[in-house]
Amino acid sequence: MSVRQTLLAAATVSIVAFTMAPASAQTLRYANQGDLKSLDPYTLRETTTIAHHAHVYEGLVTRDRELKIIPALAESWETPEPTRWRFHLRKNVKFHNGDPFTADDVIFSADRVRATGSNFTTVVPTNAKFVKIDDYTVDVVLSTPNPILISQWDGWYIMDKKWCEENNAVAPTPASATTPSFASLHENGTGPFTIESHQPGVKTVFKANPDWWRKPEHNLKEIVFTPIGSDATRVAALLSGEVDVIEPVPIQDIARVNASGNAEVLTGPELRTIFLGMDQVRDELLYSNVKGKNPFKDIRVREAFYKAVDIELIKTRVMRGLSTPSALMIAPQLFPLSKDFTRPKFDPDGAKKLLTEAGYPDGFELTMDCPNDRYVNDAAICQAVVGMLARIGVKVDLLAQPKQQYFAKVLKPGGYQTSFYLLGWTPASLDSQNVMNDIMGCRDDPKSSRGEANLGGYCNKEFDALSDKVLLETDQTKRDLLIKQAFEIANKDFAYIPLHQQALAWGVSKKVKLTQRADNAVLFYWATKQE
Repeated sequence: MSVRQTLLAAATVSIVAFTMAPASAQTLRYANQGDLKSLDPYTLRETTTIAHHAHVYEGLVTRDRELKIIPALAESWETPEPTRWRFHLRKNVKFHNGDPFTADDVIFSADRVRATGSNFTTVVPTNAKFVKIDDYTVDVVLSTPNPILISQWDGWYIMDKKWCEENNAVAPTPASATTPSFASLHENGTGPFTIESHQPGVKTVFKANPDWWRKPEHNLKEIVFTPIGSDATRVAALLSGEVDVIEPVPIQDIARVNASGNAEVLTGPELRTIFLGMDQVRDELLYSNVKGKNPFKDIRVREAFYKAVDIELIKTRVMRGLSTPSALMIAPQLFPLSKDFTRPKFDPDGAKKLLTEAGYPDGFELTMDCPNDRYVNDAAICQAVVGMLARIGVKVDLLAQPKQQYFAKVLKPGGYQTSFYLLGWTPASLDSQNVMNDIMGCRDDPKSSRGEANLGGYCNKEFDALSDKVLLETDQTKRDLLIKQAFEIANKDFAYIPLHQQALAWGVSKKVKLTQRADNAVLFYWATKQE
């Protein structure tokens, strides 16, 4: 069974009954706990931001309601030889400013997405060569076969070469940028909506694109997005009818929303894994009272942190039962052998003993970085971890902040700026190799995009060698065994502390019909609204 078949068989994708779009066009108002900082589609590889951009930009491929890869700006493709993919581009597609979409835009976008400042450098292999055959045919030449090349291209959006050059936007905008670029404040995609106005932190207004090349399945004339960080305010806005969709609904408010009569909560399992990471690369932690060395380089310290975390308490108290504790850095729906792994037992006494053996009988101090508006109960999870670590003598200074500040800090160029952090990851390819390469791969080679989101610098060359084999292996049984072997190495290293897969919780007006995908992408080009 393939990875995709496994997903479709095991992952529940909740679909609200879809009806044909009514004749009258509507305004849909949407609120999320986080902001849309940048319109540059290469700034931040984060699901909510990518979903916002999906209303404006498109890739060569996309995913349907069941997460299956389908054609988009490329109407078809084939592999004439194992190391060559040929893409036949869709004709008569125009960017929002009227510029025609051609092969030049694909080649430009392939260079831009791999340039310094992009947060998507692992999406396209570093050594892949894009060759223009004609205006509507592009070959991608690889050094080695890659059977899952396009599996994460649904989040790689194609940009207008001419527009970028004319507006000094050839270089991607980094997440840490303090001055907005033209591309971070303006858009020019080929997608179903244009952006009429964008006020970061305040409001973004999307307008339906009347010249979209596809037949719309929505009946919206506009989408008005407003970030609302306060849980109580966000829920109140939904219940009052001020907004039509909110994400997420706080777990403690799900019953109240469902009892309201005018809104309901769409719930379902999500493919995202929430985890804790530790700086294992620096000789001295950036944010700690330990000087001259890095405690996390000692496997006993990493194991102590792991065993100090009471995952069942997080599930019952913080997540109110709406989470699935994980022993791996990937959701079980995406890896059939995940059943062979179990988490180490919660053992604070054993953790304390390990710290003593490592030379920290009284613990130590450090700073923990955590977003407070990105994942379900993210700040509350971090606060719970702080209390658990205090039991073994570790004093944690929790720095919980909005996601734009959080990502700007931890993704800062020149070396990620965090000692201990919480992060969530949904593999764009819906495959273990993405996690192995992007999150867990060594980032010690500046010429490689491996480890792009490896904020803590975990590095095991044996693990990387297996990751490379997984990328090339086409036999699913052999591939799964390679993945299992790699995860066994990482777990033995206590490389990360996986916590859980959170549950989806979208608040939706009963006037709105919406598709809920297990990747938590809120996509309104499938939405209909009735007044």
